[in-house]
Amino acid sequence: MPNRDEIMKALEVVIDPELHRSIVELDMVRSIDVSDNGVADVTVSLTTPGCPIKGHFQTAVAEAVTGLDGITHCNVYFDVLSDTQKQALQQKLGRGSLPQGALAQVSNVICIGSGKGGVGKSTLTANLAAALAGEGKRVGVLDADVWGYSIPRMYGLGSTRPPVSAERKIIPLEAHGVKVMSIGFFVEEDAAVVWRGPMLHKALTQFLQDVDWGALDYLLVDLPPGTGDVSMTLAQLLPQAQFLIVTTPQATAQKVARRAAQMADKVSLQIGGVVENMSSFTTPSGERFTIFGEGGGQELADELDVPLLGKVPLTMPLREHADSGVPLVIEDPEDAASQAIRQVARGLVAMAPMAPMALPVLPVIQVGTPPPVAVPASAGERKPAGMSLPMA
Repeated sequence: MPNRDEIMKALEVVIDPELHRSIVELDMVRSIDVSDNGVADVTVSLTTPGCPIKGHFQTAVAEAVTGLDGITHCNVYFDVLSDTQKQALQQKLGRGSLPQGALAQVSNVICIGSGKGGVGKSTLTANLAAALAGEGKRVGVLDADVWGYSIPRMYGLGSTRPPVSAERKIIPLEAHGVKVMSIGFFVEEDAAVVWRGPMLHKALTQFLQDVDWGALDYLLVDLPPGTGDVSMTLAQLLPQAQFLIVTTPQATAQKVARRAAQMADKVSLQIGGVVENMSSFTTPSGERFTIFGEGGGQELADELDVPLLGKVPLTMPLREHADSGVPLVIEDPEDAASQAIRQVARGLVAMAPMAPMALPVLPVIQVGTPPPVAVPASAGERKPAGMSLPMA
């Protein structure tokens, strides 16, 4: 079985195409572990979370290591160089800066998901983003619910086509102080998205890598319900994002939401907290009815050992403003649902305190595209940035 020195020697052939030196010489190989069955785990440190050449390292490292006798498989993992390591590398290279990627200025990614549909996840995402913006944070929303995209409507953006910058990056649309990107901008309004896994994977990868998100304190990702292709792809691409689980109080919804938590656990995605949506129905006169029961959100939070960040009531204005294109927290901040959502936003801020110019610490892993599946020839392609968007 090859030892660490032999594997390091094999990795000398892996060259950083931007820095033109071996990853061994650059001290980017962070750890090497080999199990008795010949499976090697190699961790490589990247210069930036949004490094655009992760795919190159993924393939080159695996090929170099599996070429050794006794190695049956190689898992490649990534982290990001610390500030001290970056400074040492800059001095070693004699340069003042290192290459930057598309998500290099995004400090926190929050994936908002649920085990089932109909729990108000997208409405919560749209209002939570607006509430964070109201707290003075720089916020973006990625509408990854490709089959049930609704964020453009909730922000009054319709199916407006995003522009492309001179650097061939897609520029997110902005509304109410929030940057927004959605599949809905690239298909006819209210059209059904009928795509197979590889096309979804490609589109979501581009939304993370070829969109000019700029400097953001929070990027909220509105996941589709369940634990299918989209959730798995995003969990793999954003391994250090936090997962926010949305459930309703009733036992059935809580049990289904637990499956989303199990998915997050299986892909090593940290669960940041639980939000109980529709915790009660609050009438305009202030009466409160627990039409979905009580206690499900707290029970799930206790089971997962994470905080219950808020209990958001269902109010008539919350539903009305979801259709009007203006988030409720902006239009009616005194509404009971608005107050609860702002509490959730303050909870997220408390969980991830940041200095105004804090450097990003969130790595993004480039994983292999799923096996190719035949897709309709009508899915023509253009290239607004980097790789081509199947919906462009």
